[in-house]
Amino acid sequence: MRNYEAMILVRPNLEEEAFLAVVDKFTNLITQEGGEIVKVDKWGKRRLQYEINKIKEAFYVLVYFKGEPAVAQELERVMKISDDIVRFLVIRNEE
Repeated sequence: MRNYEAMILVRPNLEEEAFLAVVDKFTNLITQEGGEIVKVDKWGKRRLQYEINKIKEAFYVLVYFKGEPAVAQELERVMKISDDIVRFLVIRNEE
């Protein structure tokens, strides 16, 4: 299993419960695909460096997980079609 890191920017207009539901949706997806959540850091709402689709701030979530490459590919696929995600980046850690 490889180590991965996912930075997720969630829309700022969501309520707290909806935000937590989005985070749970993606963490559950990782575990359902056979991955293992190592750590979830919720940074809260922060201002973006530049506007993305007229959005000036977003909720930042950093997820560390372990899994096979198929887990990361499925996570990226689902995040691409999710309307609640502003931007995301999944990288593999070499550790």
